Amino acid sequence: MKTPWWFLHKTPLAFLLLPVALIYYFISRCVFVWRKMFAYKSRRKVICFGGILAGGVGKTPIVRQVAHVLDAPVVMRGYKKTSKTGNVGDEAMMLASDGIAVHVGDRKSNIMLLDRQSCDTPIVMDDGLQNPLIHKDISVLVFDESVGLGNVFLLPAGPLREPKSHIKRADAIIIIKSKHARKKMKLPAGIPVFYAENKTLSPYPNITKIVAFAGIGFPKKFFGALKNVVAHRAFPDHYQYTDKDISDLIKIADKKKAKLVTTEKDWMRLSPDIQKQIKFARLETNIDNAFFVWLKEKINADIKKDC
Repeated sequence: MKTPWWFLHKTPLAFLLLPVALIYYFISRCVFVWRKMFAYKSRRKVICFGGILAGGVGKTPIVRQVAHVLDAPVVMRGYKKTSKTGNVGDEAMMLASDGIAVHVGDRKSNIMLLDRQSCDTPIVMDDGLQNPLIHKDISVLVFDESVGLGNVFLLPAGPLREPKSHIKRADAIIIIKSKHARKKMKLPAGIPVFYAENKTLSPYPNITKIVAFAGIGFPKKFFGALKNVVAHRAFPDHYQYTDKDISDLIKIADKKKAKLVTTEKDWMRLSPDIQKQIKFARLETNIDNAFFVWLKEKINADIKKDC
């Protein structure tokens, strides 16, 4: 789905949806408490990167960098698996293309499998902070300054999966800097906060006209990161492109005498023939080195005895 426009603003519609949001939260908490009774505790340290907002906030590039630094496998659900992405999902394909060992599907089953192999390295989990079936040794919340906490309402009145008061459950917070930051977020005291910077690397020189398209949580971030964009089109998150979609985009680019550019995740969802015609802009994320110092200290503390 496309990110609803009211998620970032306290509109009349958002207020009308508040009763539904309260019902949603009550049901989700009941399910959470029940499922937590059956939580699995891995022999290995499990480091979970997630958010409390629905929609993309930039977790996967952070997971990619951390997995490389720790030489750790990644466990993820593999959202929107299709034949175009090898039935593992676009984010999994993106990580695997960088040489990372990615395990897609039921996260609990995959962690149990990894436990049989080794416990020398930790396991990195992409998303899953709201999944109580797996015990997390280290939980890291990711925020994007350009999105912040949205309108601070719970789903479906706003983007929050759980109340902002639950931020205090995190061991650390990573905030992705933005030139267009929303008002400063009030974060709980005592939780270490680190910063990261994104850099979108266009496959073309800045003077080249660009027609950008994306099917991600907040496509405006992508469009704003590119130079000389003469047209853009947003699709629902994890959208599966049809032949007509691509044909229409090519027509727009031809009319504008421009080049088509999309995100790396979107490019993974294109057919091999179309991938030869369209390039993606790679997103590079640089995390403060202080975060890795903190993370390694956390990993080395309280080493699990059965390892």
